[in-house]
Amino acid sequence: QVQLVESGGGLAQAGGSLRLSCAASGRTFSRSVMGWFRQAPGKEREFIATINWITGYTYYTDSVKGRFTISRDNIKNTLYLQMNSLKPEDTAVYYCAASYHYSTRPRDYDNWGQGTQVTVSS
Repeated sequence: QVQLVESGGGLAQAGGSLRLSCAASGRTFSRSVMGWFRQAPGKEREFIATINWITGYTYYTDSVKGRFTISRDNIKNTLYLQMNSLKPEDTAVYYCAASYHYSTRPRDYDNWGQGTQVTVSS
């Protein structure tokens, strides 16, 4: 099992920035792909970005390209999401997740953190 704990959420103004962290522990070597997702009230969980833990290959959904950056620190076993130029529509609970394989579908990720709230005011 892989345990994931997110932190770094909070309140930001439109145009501002936040950095989310996701600390991973347990059998982290068994998961090669990490992702960030978000879920707004009344909406389905949405893919944001993914990274290959070994190669560093990244992929983003169109709505965050150029504004968000996913990265990882292999030594600290920590995943990050740098969010710049935040918009009110970015307001959601943000989750990190781990998977054996590359995917943008939440159902393909079998380890999830508890989530951290991000609220962007206009």
